[in-house]
Formats: sequence, structure tokens, C-alpha cells
Amino acid sequence: MKKIDYKKILFYVLAITAVIRLFIAANIELGNDEVYYVLYAMFPDWSHFDHPSMVGFTIQLFSLNLLFDHELFIRLGAIVFSTLNIYLIYSIVKKSVNPRAGIIASLLYVSSLYTFIISGTFILPDSPQVFFWLLAVKLLLDILPQKDITGEYKTKMLWFGIVVGFAMISKYTSVFLWSGAGLYILFCNREWLKKRELYFAVILSLIIFSPVFIWNWQNDFISFTFHSERVEVANKGLRLDYFFIEVLGQLLYNNPIVVVLTAMAVIAFFKGKKFFNREQGRVILFISLPLIVLFLGFSLFRRTLPHWTGPGYMTLMILVAAFIDNKWQKNIIPKVMNYSVLLVLVVIIVGLTHIKTGWADFIFEDYKKSEMLGEDDVSLDMYGWKQAQEKFQSIYESDTATGRMDNKAVIISRKWFPAADLDYYFGREMGIDVFAVNNLKEIHKYYWINKARGDLYLGMDAYYITTSIHFRLPQHFYGEYFEEIEKPVVIPIYRGGKVVKNIFVFRMKNLKVIPDYIHFK
Repeated sequence: MKKIDYKKILFYVLAITAVIRLFIAANIELGNDEVYYVLYAMFPDWSHFDHPSMVGFTIQLFSLNLLFDHELFIRLGAIVFSTLNIYLIYSIVKKSVNPRAGIIASLLYVSSLYTFIISGTFILPDSPQVFFWLLAVKLLLDILPQKDITGEYKTKMLWFGIVVGFAMISKYTSVFLWSGAGLYILFCNREWLKKRELYFAVILSLIIFSPVFIWNWQNDFISFTFHSERVEVANKGLRLDYFFIEVLGQLLYNNPIVVVLTAMAVIAFFKGKKFFNREQGRVILFISLPLIVLFLGFSLFRRTLPHWTGPGYMTLMILVAAFIDNKWQKNIIPKVMNYSVLLVLVVIIVGLTHIKTGWADFIFEDYKKSEMLGEDDVSLDMYGWKQAQEKFQSIYESDTATGRMDNKAVIISRKWFPAADLDYYFGREMGIDVFAVNNLKEIHKYYWINKARGDLYLGMDAYYITTSIHFRLPQHFYGEYFEEIEKPVVIPIYRGGKVVKNIFVFRMKNLKVIPDYIHFK
């Protein structure tokens, strides 16, 4: 029987999936969150209002500090990291089980919208986080179960502390790596408590994370406060609707087939089925299950986001790959994996073609007035900004040429989105400063960006730009601050030959009072 070349199969998986993600990254506009994280690269700092700094550094690195600012280069770090992740999860499972199980693990990674698209194509804090997370898991599976803790494993523990430090400055939820390691040590291998390298590793993580702490200390711990409020459940009534939305989101983000297989694998492991090393399996469960269960618990009381549990499901893929390898041995690639990959590819094709062509617009037909057009279609967050910029530029050039607006006029938004969209697609292209003017919870990093740009000044003119998806009249927010607010110019955005959303451009003239946007109504 001919020997199977699993390395060749892995190469094809890496190459084909990289090409798919490069194509997607180059052909759709940035989403609301992505353009916001571009601001981390434009205005780098040790930390930021929403998240630590790693996503901004990633964008800077792969775009050569925004020298190449096309969407492809903004997202390139996510694509490179996720390609490395496919190899990493293959190598982890190959070492623990066998090469076939490693290939299955790589296909599980590709089958998840979270790992393949959300963190693997789009640029988010999760993009660098999952890379360092997998590196940390690889180290833990090797070192934690060891009863004879030699110098090699002590050194790897120090490396674990360093890697987790980088994961923590990617996203705060990376602390679950340390909690998982701690739980395993307490319940399964207390020998580590006697080793000073464990404590040195904790110190190394804290040293790497310290710039984030210092930034928060300098800014009234605003980031920690913001995130604690997002998961605070005191005095919150039971919300089963939030819980079911979270469960549905986890199913969709992680692929329903993969989630079912995950449940089967975990149940089989608890029943004592021998398909994976018991101690390594416990390490995986201690890392992943607390993260998933905790946020499911939070969702009973307040709104949560499904991608928060993504690293937990990704970690469980290691266990799932071993389970599938043991259960379905007939074919090189089990049929269940073919179905899983096919499902995610169909979802990607359907979503991408709708974003570009609007073929599914009939689903969102609601005959609403123009101010609310497109509000139910989330695909429009990644469509139409380039089209709108071309039309706004002609308005701006005419206004400044005729003196209708001052040639130093800025753009004002009332929230971090669409302010970030306007910054990336309008401001950078045209050399216009964008400000977000509202309270801190609405403008986020723009509180610091506004100051970096010199803030507002008396007598200035500004364009207030909003969309039919998030329409708000400027008179409600800025009417008492500007001498005059003109009726809007409406820029229709076409897709597939029909108007799918509107961009409203209001001219606001002569700022007469500077708003205190920290206490802004």
C-alpha cells in the first residue's frame, strides 16, 4: 500500500486556504471594527480604550507602518498568523496522536468561521491572540503533565510565560491560559508549585503586560472599567433571549457540524474513551471549558458576543481531531470533514457574493424611508464607502472652491463608527481630519485622537456625515453649537443597480461653542 504523504496534503491545505483568504481580504471593504483598529496603527500607544495594543502593532508591521494601506495589507497580519496557526494545530495533534489526526485538526481549523474568517481573514485583536494562544497551548501540553520536571521543561515554562504575555497584550481573555494552567496544576500536578520557574513565568507575563497596566493607571483604568461593565451581571434580570442568541452565535461562528463533534468528543472523553492522552486532554479542558461556560453564564444576564469564546472552541479542536481520527478510520479524510469544510465554503461564497452583488437584497426589503434604508443588512457595513468617497470628494471640492465651506473644514461623527470608516475611506484619502464628538462611551479612542488632532476650535466648519443604517439628525446633538446646519446632501449607494443605503452629508457652519464631549448629552 502506497504511503500517504501527509506533509503534501498539509501544503495544499495551507496554500489553498491562504489564496482564498487573500482573495477575500483584497476584494471587500473593511468592516466597522477593522477600520477602528486601523486607528491603533495611525495613533499607536501602549494600550487603548477597548483593547491592548497588539492588533495595532500587527497592522503597522504588515502594512509597513501604513505605507501600504490597501485592505489586503491591513488584513495581511491576520492571514499570515492564521496560516501559521493551521500548521501549529497540525503539529500539535501530529505529535500527540498521528499525522492523519493532524490533517483533520487543520481541516477543523479551516471549517470554523471564527478561525478561518473572523480572526483569520479580518484584522481583529483575536488575529494575533489566537497565534500566541496556540503557541501557549503547544507548550502546556508538553510541560504540564510531566512528573519528572527537568531543566528542559522548566525552560519551556518560562517560554510559556513570555508567550502568554504577548497573548494578553493582544486580548484580555488570554488570562484564561494562566487560569487553565493553574487549575491543572492544582488538581493534577502540584509538583509545579515547588518549581520557581512557574512563578518566574507569571512574572514574565506581568512584565510584558505591564505597559497596558501603566496606560490604564494613567487613564483612570478606563479600559478595565469598560470591560468589567460589559460582563457585570449585578442587578440584571434573567435574559433567556440573550442566552439563545449567544448559543446560536456560537453554533454559527464555530460551524454547527464542528460544535456537534466537539460535544461528542468532550462527552466521550469524560466517559473514559481512550482516543487521546488523558493528562493532555485535561489540560485542554481546563483551558477551554471555563472560557466557554463563563461567557454562556454571562449571556443569561446581558448581551455577549459569540467570538469571545472562539479560542476555547479552537483549543477543543485538538481533542476533536483525535476523536474523529479514532471514530472514522475508513478514509484518509473522513466524510464528516468534507461536509464540514463544504459548509463553511458555502457560507463564505454566499456571504461574499451578497456583499459584492446584493443578490439577497430581497430578504431585507422593508420599504422603510430613506433615512433607515439598509439598516437590517449587516453586509452593508463592508460595502459602499469607496463609492461614497468619490461622490463626497466632488462635494467637498466644490464647496471649498466656492467658499461655501472653509477649506479647513473637518468631518464630525457622533460615534466611533462610522467615524472610523470616514477616517479610513475619506480622511486618509482626502487629507481631512475626522473627529468624533460625544461622550466617551460613544467615541472610545477618539477622545485621544481628537486631542492629537488639535481638537475643535471656534469658528470652524464641519461636515456631519451619517448613514441610513445608523441615521441620527445632527440638530439633536450639535444644533446649539453651530451657527447653522444646512439640509443634507444625500449620496445614494448602489449595488446591483439599486440603491441599498444612503449617506447623508450635512454642512455645519461656524462653531460658536466648543462642546465638552466627555459630558456631552
